Amino acid sequence: MAKTLTQELTKGLWEEIAPFRLVLGLCPVLGVTTTMENGIGMGLATTFVLVCSNILVASLRNIIPAKVRIACFIIIIATFVVVVELLMQAFTYPLFLKLGVFIPLIVVNCIVLGRAEAYASKNSIVFSIADGLGIGIGFTLSLAALGAIREILGTGKFFGTAVFGPSFEPFTFMVQAPGAFVCLGLMLCLMNLVGSK
Repeated sequence: MAKTLTQELTKGLWEEIAPFRLVLGLCPVLGVTTTMENGIGMGLATTFVLVCSNILVASLRNIIPAKVRIACFIIIIATFVVVVELLMQAFTYPLFLKLGVFIPLIVVNCIVLGRAEAYASKNSIVFSIADGLGIGIGFTLSLAALGAIREILGTGKFFGTAVFGPSFEPFTFMVQAPGAFVCLGLMLCLMNLVGSK
């Protein structure tokens, strides 16, 4: 049965949500989500690259020779990563500094290359846009949720505003690397429990 455009757009929000269902793209998930702002920024950057690369791969799918398709996909992805990096330097420089090396690492993010190979190279431009947008939005929401939990519990603040009273003792463990693994593990557990019902 052929999938509809709506199904392609919404599958990335639950059925194929990258960090929790496909277990892909974990490097930025763990590395940048100390705050919700960082999570949203990284998610939007990845979504931009994902949608743009899907459009170009779908457009050129009948032209790119099979023997060099992966190399071509990486060049396409790297081009859009440079574009997003320059845009972030120009318009969101403080966020660019916070995300650091993780922006160029979008080039080797399994989500982006995986969608180009598994989906965009076999489908039309419109469906590839829907796929990239759905997967990207799901990825952004995942990073934002993880960043919000870590920021609130690890600092007691949300976007710089204190959430708890002055007697709150932050769990600084949550904004460190081990806290990212623990939080991700608990969220994976919760997703599996909800998904199994």
